[in-house]
Amino acid sequence: MSQKQNSNVPAIIVCILLFGMISFVTNLASPMGDILKNQFQVANWMGTLGVLCNFIAYAIMGIPAGNLLQKKGYKFTALAAVAVGFTGVGIQTIAGLLEGNLAFGIYLLGAFVAGFSMCMLNIVVNPMLNKLGGGGNRGNQLVQVGGSFNSLMGTAVIFLTGVFVPSLVDAKISQVFPLMYIALAIFAVAFVVILLTKIPENPVVAAKAEEKSQYGPMSFRHFVLGAVAIFIYVGVEVGIPNVLQKWLQNGGLNVTGDAATAIAGTVTATYWLLMLVGRLLGAALGAKVSAKNMLLAVSGVGLVLVLGAMFLPHVGVSLPVFKGTAGFGLAEVPVNAALLVLCGLCTSVMWGGIFNLAVEGLGKYTEKGAGIFMAMVCGGGILPFVQNAVVDWTSSYLTSYWVIVAGLAFLLYYALVGCKNVNKDIPTE
Repeated sequence: MSQKQNSNVPAIIVCILLFGMISFVTNLASPMGDILKNQFQVANWMGTLGVLCNFIAYAIMGIPAGNLLQKKGYKFTALAAVAVGFTGVGIQTIAGLLEGNLAFGIYLLGAFVAGFSMCMLNIVVNPMLNKLGGGGNRGNQLVQVGGSFNSLMGTAVIFLTGVFVPSLVDAKISQVFPLMYIALAIFAVAFVVILLTKIPENPVVAAKAEEKSQYGPMSFRHFVLGAVAIFIYVGVEVGIPNVLQKWLQNGGLNVTGDAATAIAGTVTATYWLLMLVGRLLGAALGAKVSAKNMLLAVSGVGLVLVLGAMFLPHVGVSLPVFKGTAGFGLAEVPVNAALLVLCGLCTSVMWGGIFNLAVEGLGKYTEKGAGIFMAMVCGGGILPFVQNAVVDWTSSYLTSYWVIVAGLAFLLYYALVGCKNVNKDIPTE
């Protein structure tokens, strides 16, 4: 390994750790939706307001954060993001000390502020890992490695929520205080680590950001379609396990009560665990398989799995799960749920593939493009909100997966046709 490559190792490690922070805080919002629903006795769509607030923050902060990255660099943006994240989780913690509608409102405010932080961190780690890897397949490989740690933390927070909240009937925000304390500690430690870590900056970016140009990221068709693809992908990634867990908790299993809650949580955590497995495989294959072929394969397989889950009869299959007070063991789960869980293998590598395809050939517009990308991550709140509204409207959890089918169909189109750069005449240096 060259001296230059050795000097990049600390920055790469920091980026991977930040990937984990993003997942820990973001994934906590999904089970918190069930807690909010039961604590405040609201409908499914209102229970997802925390997720919505978390992701709507991306739409507001995406472009400003991209501009901040251009002007202040990676390190400053990362430190600011960590400080904002600490504040957001702190506000959510305060909500657990309050009662009534005030507590609900304060929690949503905290989720909104935390969303700002997740957006800023995403803007830092994605282009930076891609850049440290030299772009192309190697850059995609590093993004997949970061995504693997992201999935590990996402799996951990879903499982731990089930441990701290064994029963949703009397669930309260205060029960997940231990997880919030962990998040606060992660932010505090990360701030110190980032402060002491030498992170390479791109001195050319700020200078070029000041140049007036008739072009920008939105001048590239493949980037515009890629931004739409990211909006849809994040909604698909969040929506599949979000509704799956609600379905299993509310009649999807042949058991009820605390056992159903524990089993549903374990099955949903398995989805995130398979995302970890998929990203590890993606990291191993990233240097050999193009981002286009990878996205093409997983979009097609994901489409087949979701359609199978919607239309196959509810035949039971045995899965190893956590049964609450009964401990670990095998439980009968509908094969439909098992197929949705397998979708985690498909969604695992989509982010890196879409990002690399969309920014390929953007040159000096890459950093600004990353900001636009982050604004489109709001799909992770909007699509699950729509999907849960469909559940309330049709009284059918599986019918709501038509939203997911439409999303996966677009991703398949993007991999086949939309990712081609048809604007190579635009100067990017």
